[in-house]
Amino acid sequence: MSNRQGRAWPAVLEHDRLRLRPLSVRDRRAWREVRERNVAWLSRWDATTPPGSNARPRTFGAMVRAMSAEAREGRQLPFAVEYDGRFVGQLTVNNITRGSGQFATIGYWIDEAVAGRGLITRSVAMAVDHCFFVLRLHRIEIAIRPENVASLRVVEKLGIAEYGYAPRFLHIDGDWRDHRLFAITREECPRGLVARLDS
Repeated sequence: MSNRQGRAWPAVLEHDRLRLRPLSVRDRRAWREVRERNVAWLSRWDATTPPGSNARPRTFGAMVRAMSAEAREGRQLPFAVEYDGRFVGQLTVNNITRGSGQFATIGYWIDEAVAGRGLITRSVAMAVDHCFFVLRLHRIEIAIRPENVASLRVVEKLGIAEYGYAPRFLHIDGDWRDHRLFAITREECPRGLVARLDS
């Protein structure tokens, strides 16, 4: 894996034909095309607004600008996932916490047309390595719905251990949904997840 800029953010992470780079307002058309084509594939895993919330739906541009502002503050890393130069998904490092915690969470989605090729598995490995070795974070967490078999395979392939279960954890697809919780620390993979994946 290479980090072309060698810095925390903005960062471009590359491995063969797979590339993670900052999500941009210029991705609007490609992002919308992939999301519209994958409505049935993605909607059951998408975050939704709980009843009574004041949050309003945002345009793509507003979403990217908000995420970019969070990235500038060191609280988030919003990556576009590209394969063979084509936009195929999104991976976001969220909730970056410093101080005594030094942890973050990762969420992701991918175009069904390229699912099953290990692209998100490798993307997660690349992002975790970036968090551990460039951002110097200590722990990365991933929350997955019990029904999301494809996502559960990602953490299984990477050897990320399950540590708990959170009932009604996040508002997904119109209701509060249970999640299985997974985490890995830097001590558990001193050579990184990409090296573990390749061994």
